[in-house]
Amino acid sequence: MEHMHENHAGHEGHQGHEGHGSHQGHENHHEHAHGAGGPVSWGMAARATLHCLTGCAIGEVLGMIIGTALGWGNVQTMILAIVLAFFFGYALTLRGVLAAGVDLRTAIRVALAADTLSIAVMELIDNGVIALWPGAMDAHLSEPLFWIVLAIALAAAFVITTPVNKWMIGRGKGHAVVHRYHH
Repeated sequence: MEHMHENHAGHEGHQGHEGHGSHQGHENHHEHAHGAGGPVSWGMAARATLHCLTGCAIGEVLGMIIGTALGWGNVQTMILAIVLAFFFGYALTLRGVLAAGVDLRTAIRVALAADTLSIAVMELIDNGVIALWPGAMDAHLSEPLFWIVLAIALAAAFVITTPVNKWMIGRGKGHAVVHRYHH
């Protein structure tokens, strides 16, 4: 049965929602159609995770470069890298939400709701791998060990965080919140 959103304000002819069957009242149809509160594909979860991973990777590498350039110790450098990972993770989300015409205060709330758990899990895994890998904390940016362990740590963070994002999106949380502003 094709469902074209007749009488659903603001969504006349909105393509891509065929096959959802009959919905009582239409109140939650728009959110359901985009994964919030319904089945979520692994592809959708992977894209959300990759979005967070991009911000985290930028922050991690920049933090390591700055900490190393300033001659900081491992703990200070790791703290800076984590702070910058959160900053860039949130910034990428803010950029997209602000582009949808949302005010800054709402955009900040959306970014915090969408990314906090995802970035926290990612940073825990990423930094845990780096901290536990023999010699990784003392490797310099010019050494292959630094880049190899960072790549492995980010890959592990991606693999472990993707199911977390799938679970959150399926419950209308995480990147499901951001998705509502991409129309």
